[in-house]
Amino acid sequence: MTPTLALKVDVASYRGTRDGVPRLLEILSRCGIRATFYFSLGPDTTGKALRRIFTRPGFLRQLARSRGPFGTGFTSLLYGILLPPPMIGASQAEVLREAAHQGHEVGIHAWDPVKWEDLLPWLPKRVALLELGRASALFEEIFGRRCTTTAAPGWIVTPDALEIQDALQLDFCSDTRGSFPFYPVMGGRRFRTLQIPTTLPPLDELLGAAGSTSANVHDRMLERLRPGLNVHTVRAELEGMSLAASFGGFLERLQEQGCRFLTLGQAAAEARQSAPPDAAVVLGEVPGRPGSVARQVPQ
Repeated sequence: MTPTLALKVDVASYRGTRDGVPRLLEILSRCGIRATFYFSLGPDTTGKALRRIFTRPGFLRQLARSRGPFGTGFTSLLYGILLPPPMIGASQAEVLREAAHQGHEVGIHAWDPVKWEDLLPWLPKRVALLELGRASALFEEIFGRRCTTTAAPGWIVTPDALEIQDALQLDFCSDTRGSFPFYPVMGGRRFRTLQIPTTLPPLDELLGAAGSTSANVHDRMLERLRPGLNVHTVRAELEGMSLAASFGGFLERLQEQGCRFLTLGQAAAEARQSAPPDAAVVLGEVPGRPGSVARQVPQ
């Protein structure tokens, strides 16, 4: 079977939106591929993520390998610490609209992605609701319609966050790592918003591992594709910037091999045709990534 690939683009910063997204749009347009973009809409507090050096063993090592969102420049490291954080959605609305204009799916990554990823398990439900509520209101203002999908920063969710998604009547979400589409069960509760999990490791987890370098990391990704649905999380701050040329070559090679491309919405529609199962969601570690993520545990 020829692999099917759904591209999920996480956009977590001001520079990732301003500089990375247009480059990704150019690459995708050249290849004739549609993706699903998840935008951060509130303040860029990238500098506050530096506290992970002290809270996540191995974070500094991963940061050195991949540069990740911090590859967007020294100024970004000061946002939220010594410099006021720029408001991403309000200042880059035309970039967001252009993604939708070119036929890509668009959804919410977060209001403040650093706050969500680092603090969600300790936030009261009303604060999590406020975070998604702010993002939803601005999304509707920018696009003229309500948001129908979200993707949690760092694959961090809680039962309260999943409950809020159900209340927002979203069509599907992509908050987890796993193997196939499913309905999440977490904290003893079943939720009705379909999850389309990321099935492949993102590049920042592959870089520096087992001989992977910026020159061959997409070769390693090609080796991991399997028959059926593969979901790949792309970072505007990585594939849209320092690894843009490599990413474009990766897509061209997949097209030459006959790979089928879907948006996450199309993947969700196909999954519903075969009654997706329930699966437990737990917070746990994955190889190559410091800290915990929400992982699918098939029942």
